[in-house]
Amino acid sequence: MPIKRYGTVQTGAGGKALPFARAVEADGWLYVSGQVAMEDGEIIDGNIIAQTHKTIANVLAILDEAGYGVEDVVRVGVWLDDPRDFWTFNKIYQEYFGEHPPARACVQSSMMVDCKVEIDCVAYKKKDA
Repeated sequence: MPIKRYGTVQTGAGGKALPFARAVEADGWLYVSGQVAMEDGEIIDGNIIAQTHKTIANVLAILDEAGYGVEDVVRVGVWLDDPRDFWTFNKIYQEYFGEHPPARACVQSSMMVDCKVEIDCVAYKKKDA
């Protein structure tokens, strides 16, 4: 099965080209790159609540574009800028993944852009032979 890349022509803050795909699919596996609360190339204003909803919406949009759903997600990686946001983040995260909880890692990390949360994921869907 060939490798398929989604969103290889994309821009980030200030209109700069980003040197990676939004997602890569191979043999039923979909690897979604880390997403932040970005809209039109800029991080949205807002607290952890607004940024978590937007970040998850960005992840879900990529999954949908590739033909996957939240039920296909097997692993999620989460980076939080401030560990005090953990419980608020979890409450929102559960709204989206509560019915289909994937494996997950969540760490506190300094971010490369001015955001409060970053999320990546791996999804799997058996493809017809």
